[in-house]
This record gives sequence, structure tokens and C-alpha cells, in this order.
Amino acid sequence: MPPLIPFEEITHLFADFQHTAWRLETRRGYASDQAGPRYQAFMRGVTPAPEPGHPWNVNVRAKARVGARFSRVRIIDEPPTNGQRFLMATAAGNVAAGEDIRVLSRATAGQLDLDLTYDFWLFDSRILVRMHIDDTDTTIGVEVVEDPAQVLDACRVRDAAQAAAVPTADVWAAVRSRV
Repeated sequence: MPPLIPFEEITHLFADFQHTAWRLETRRGYASDQAGPRYQAFMRGVTPAPEPGHPWNVNVRAKARVGARFSRVRIIDEPPTNGQRFLMATAAGNVAAGEDIRVLSRATAGQLDLDLTYDFWLFDSRILVRMHIDDTDTTIGVEVVEDPAQVLDACRVRDAAQAAAVPTADVWAAVRSRV
């Protein structure tokens, strides 16, 4: 395994990027979500309220004002897991801040032959941050990759996933109606 650095050491990239920050989420859930009070409330049937003052949303709005864009594609199962349902339920606040959040079924991702072995962030199509997540869905570190071939592979995944994905709100409306 390559040397990993703590996620906190790359957080400056979210403010420093110039054009695009794009994320692929492949997991069925994330320990950081499941440990939080919003997730626990969601599991009791409470709809998560948007958090416009959350530092993430404040940054998304600031970057959008200067023409930069946050986007992500989340891979979801059919039916979605509780963790995936929670992410769809909380997406509206991020979208309201200016982030484009889409979902793609795991089956469709398989048909597209997308590499779903890791989550990643791609900054300005030149810096790849590969996330290492353990079996408990906890991020144990990240690796920063600037190798052009690996970055290009990530760009190809981004382009294929983004083109095939649909807005989260569309899928969440259908999922909610079945619950």
C-alpha cells in the first residue's frame, strides 16, 4: 500500500482548486455519517434539515460565486442501503449551496465497467486524491496522485459516471415514495 496521509492534510484543496472538484462515492455507507446525530435521527424517521451555515456549504457557495464547481456521483444499490438513503436525504442542502450531486446505480456502473474499488476526489482534472477506507467504512487516509496516466483514468471514470448519473432529487423522490 502506498504511504497514506491524513485526510486533514488535503482539505486546503477544497478552497484552492480553480475550476472543478469532483467526487466519486462508491461505498454503501460511511462511518463518519453513521456516528453523527443527524444519521441517528434519520434512522428514527427524522428528515435531515438543510445546514446552509455548515462550513462545507459556505465554501461551495463561495467557490460558485467565482465560477468554480463542486460535483459528485454516488453509486447506489437497489434498494439503497440506509447509508445511501441518508446521503440522498441530506443532498438537498448541498445542492441548494450549488453542488451538483447525482446518483448512479451500481448495476449501471458495472455496465460502464467503472472501477469502483475506491472513492476519490479529482481537483481541476490534475490532482487525484484516492481515499482509503477500511472494512468498517472509516477513512484511514488518502494518497495524493499527480501521475498523468492515473489522473487521466480518473477523468475517464468521472466523464462516464457523470454522463450516466441522474440528479439525486429524482431518485430520492422515488425511494421516499416506496418507504
